[in-house]
Amino acid sequence: MKKLKVLLVDDEIIIREGFKKLFDWEAHDCEVIGEAADGLEALSKIDSLHPDLVIMDINIPIMSGLKVIKQSRMKYPDIAYVIVSGYDDFSYCQEALRLQITDYILKPVNYEEFGSCIDNLKISLFEKKIAREEKEEAREERVITVITRYLQEHLDEELSLAVLAAQFHMNPQYISQLFKNEIGVGFLSYLTNIRMEKAKKLLLSTALSIGEVAEKSGYHDYRVFTKVFKKSEGMTPSQYRKEFLTQ
Repeated sequence: MKKLKVLLVDDEIIIREGFKKLFDWEAHDCEVIGEAADGLEALSKIDSLHPDLVIMDINIPIMSGLKVIKQSRMKYPDIAYVIVSGYDDFSYCQEALRLQITDYILKPVNYEEFGSCIDNLKISLFEKKIAREEKEEAREERVITVITRYLQEHLDEELSLAVLAAQFHMNPQYISQLFKNEIGVGFLSYLTNIRMEKAKKLLLSTALSIGEVAEKSGYHDYRVFTKVFKKSEGMTPSQYRKEFLTQ
């Protein structure tokens, strides 16, 4: 897992320096990417640096730490927050819980306990990442299943990434990537393959003319169909029908 990017927010520079010098961030796969001394500066740094974790004092100038968290939560719901405060106040703790703070640590900081907090946070973030990836993977599997079923049912129609994008209200590049990720081939290769499979089935199981087979397989130009079929199967549609029906 990549290093956690950490933002330190405290109006006391000695506290920020203590965090930087007295805690071994490298040993816990973290890096301090910035600091802030008040609430507005904290919001600005969150916007510009996109940290994974914010170590935040509650009582900071201009805007309290809790207000900073409330505002930034709306834009960046995945950022984790650890409150570091000199106040063992139950109302603060309650509000922190409502804001789903990762931990509430009292000053002076016990860096060994803080290290355990960071390690537990990394495990939690890793589990969330895996869960998101699994959810996305399951979603992509469902989407590609629906798309391929649509293709099978509309092979005699004009089909393209643009047509699929309009049908399923998706970005054509996203659909193209889905084929590569989930099926392992590009969209055109997949479409050509299933059209050839349908053509071969029609050639051997029906008395349709080659032109009719071409139409039902999605090729409205007989010459294009013959060219694609020969490239795919090494023989023309007529040769294919003759060879396999006389076996």
